Amino acid sequence: MQSPSEAPLAPADFVERLRSEGASRYHDEHPFHVRMHEGSLTRGELKVWVLNRYYYQTRIPIKDALIVAKSADPAFRRVWIRRIHDHDGDGAEHPGGLAQWLRLAQAVGLDPEAVASCREVLPGVRFACDAYVSLVEKNPLVVAVASSLTEFFAPDLMSKRIAAWELHYPWVDGEALAYFRGRVPRARRDSEEAIDFVVRQATSRSLQEACVAALIQKTEILWHMLDCIQGESPGRAG
Repeated sequence: MQSPSEAPLAPADFVERLRSEGASRYHDEHPFHVRMHEGSLTRGELKVWVLNRYYYQTRIPIKDALIVAKSADPAFRRVWIRRIHDHDGDGAEHPGGLAQWLRLAQAVGLDPEAVASCREVLPGVRFACDAYVSLVEKNPLVVAVASSLTEFFAPDLMSKRIAAWELHYPWVDGEALAYFRGRVPRARRDSEEAIDFVVRQATSRSLQEACVAALIQKTEILWHMLDCIQGESPGRAG
């Protein structure tokens, strides 16, 4: 007979645990994001963020491809592969998130080709993003999916970011904010699909705890990226 500490959490309690752990660690409260939304970042600091964040964007379809490869369920693969298309796009008529991010890079005054090369990505940012891919690669499917649950909190952050950029950084072409606008509904949809899968598949307390740990590690990766970006002199990309 299982002890209370070993019994799996009820679905509602498990979801609440994931939400509370993620919300308390999410990078929306990082000082760099706070300054971004207050409008106190310089043009150089915005450039450093856009340039380095692009590397994270390039890792997202890679980690999603790893998740697809872990599943033997065609129905799951059909749903999850949409995330790859969301970032990689489906040709010139349907550009994905990566192309939209390069449009943002151009709007803040960066050379899109230089950004796409990832040559100037900070070592700490590269390390953190590669750690996310490794986290997904090394863990079972349900834990890998759980690491994506920072998307719970992305719609609110993206909405706040759009309003802040329109108010404080009007020199950035509003059309270049398309990535942020698109992520509001997509992140909400994706997080709902992911949490439903995690709750159904994490049937033991040990799996639930592993899912929580993966989500926490993901928040730490996002926070570390901003630590690195914040510590970089804006003169580098100014």
